Amino acid sequence: MSKKNNEFRNEDAVLDIKDQPSFGHWLVLSVQHLFTMFGATVLVPLLVGINPSIALFASGVGTLVYILCTKAQIPAYLGSSFAFIATMQALMKNYGYPAVGQGAIAAGAVYLLVSLIVSRFGSNWVDKVLPPVVVGPIIIVIGLSLASTAANDAMMNGNVYDLKYFGVAIFTLAITIIFNMFLKGFPSMIPVLLGIVSGYLMALVVGIVDLSGVQAAKWFSLPAFNVMGVNYDFKWYPAAIVGMAPIALVTMTEHMGHVMVLNKLTKRNFFKEPGLHRTLLGDGLSSVIAGFVGGPPTTSYGENIGVLAMTKVHSVWVLGGAAIFAIIFSFVGKVAAVIQSVPSPVIGGISFLLFGMIAANGLRILIDNKIDFELKRNLVIASVILVVGIGGTYLQLGNFQLTSIALATLFGIILNLVLPEKALSER
Repeated sequence: MSKKNNEFRNEDAVLDIKDQPSFGHWLVLSVQHLFTMFGATVLVPLLVGINPSIALFASGVGTLVYILCTKAQIPAYLGSSFAFIATMQALMKNYGYPAVGQGAIAAGAVYLLVSLIVSRFGSNWVDKVLPPVVVGPIIIVIGLSLASTAANDAMMNGNVYDLKYFGVAIFTLAITIIFNMFLKGFPSMIPVLLGIVSGYLMALVVGIVDLSGVQAAKWFSLPAFNVMGVNYDFKWYPAAIVGMAPIALVTMTEHMGHVMVLNKLTKRNFFKEPGLHRTLLGDGLSSVIAGFVGGPPTTSYGENIGVLAMTKVHSVWVLGGAAIFAIIFSFVGKVAAVIQSVPSPVIGGISFLLFGMIAANGLRILIDNKIDFELKRNLVIASVILVVGIGGTYLQLGNFQLTSIALATLFGIILNLVLPEKALSER
């Protein structure tokens, strides 16, 4: 690690946050992130009934806004949020898209409000509320809570176990590990992209790639924007505001969890610089913009954080490039259709590695901070967080749902604040 131009530089990174790759490398590294986030970003609108091209456009614009708000200091990609799916489906069924759009704007507004509060009163409370004994297990949960998604993508053809799917997933995983371990130079920076391409080719060979969407897609097509005042008249939807705004408080815990992971990866403290208020501002504005143009609310993506962890390429230029490509491809029907045709076992095989990388970084936090699990306090906090989070426990109150990650985080915070440093038997 060194100082360069009076700025901290993480020498463990292949490309640090401010490092600008050559044009050719920039293109390939950005496309790698595009492939990584594409499946999840378009899956949300497909489940809700929104045009996927809108979500792709909104994610690209939202990411650029986030980078601007955080002074180009945080390498993060924002895509469609899964936390709002159930509520959005209900709103689409009962009211149509205008209600979903209003709900997305309301969720973003909550972020903006909290950003103002943090800006006024500071974020010093973060270190007290979220010490390493809480942060480490939460990051492990963020990675491992996605494990079942990776497994289902790898094994299941619809609702049926498919050995061919599993074979493609294992091949994708194995070839990606080989690329990651044995390639040198620039190819060593793009093992995920090479793994996805190799897995896609194998999927073509075994006949599980559906190219009908590629054939039907047009080369150029405008995203089907749903803009307030243009495509529909303004109307209040209280159910949308009440249903989606509180969920923003839940996704904020995941937002902070992702910032913690990035802190660890980049050896920085983004809660202090550029500040939690700026990360919340960027995330909130992204969701507000998405709601106005017709997309679902957005959030930072663990998949892309996994790519950062594996490749050690932390350049914000690369994430910005992925955002630009997302915007461009939202207008190019053929390209978007090709990426959308990547079958689930390829994504599942890659996810085995990416999600595990996130969890492993949580384990590193516990090791690096020498958390003593001989102390009952530490053992209790970590145990509850891990089981509640990984087990998928959630709290359902009407249309409001506290997800497993949020609930695990809440339990961890409460236990950390109320439990004494030592149990009576240890004094």
